[in-house]
Amino acid sequence: QVQLVESGGDSVEAGESLRLSCEASGYTDKINCMGWFRQSPGKEREAVAAIFTDGAIAHYVDSMKGRATLSQDNAGKTVYLQINNLKPEDTAMYFCAAGDLLPHGSSWYEAYEYSYWGQGTQVTVSS
Repeated sequence: QVQLVESGGDSVEAGESLRLSCEASGYTDKINCMGWFRQSPGKEREAVAAIFTDGAIAHYVDSMKGRATLSQDNAGKTVYLQINNLKPEDTAMYFCAAGDLLPHGSSWYEAYEYSYWGQGTQVTVSS
């Protein structure tokens, strides 16, 4: 099993920045990709970004390109999501996910690809 623990969520004003962290533990050799998803009340869970930990190749949804940056520690077990210029529509519970995806997978944004999930960290952005 792999355990994921998120942190860094907060209540901020529009235009501010946050850095979310996700620490993986357990059988981390089973995973090669760590992703971030978010869900707000009444909406479906949606992908935000993901990183393939072996080559540090990151992917972002269009709404996050230019505002978000993924990075990882040297061991590839902690992933950081920096989001700048936060907007009220970014308000959601942010979940970290991990899985063993195809190395050049084009389905990094699909929740079903991820076997392990964290409990989430709340991000609230006020206007």
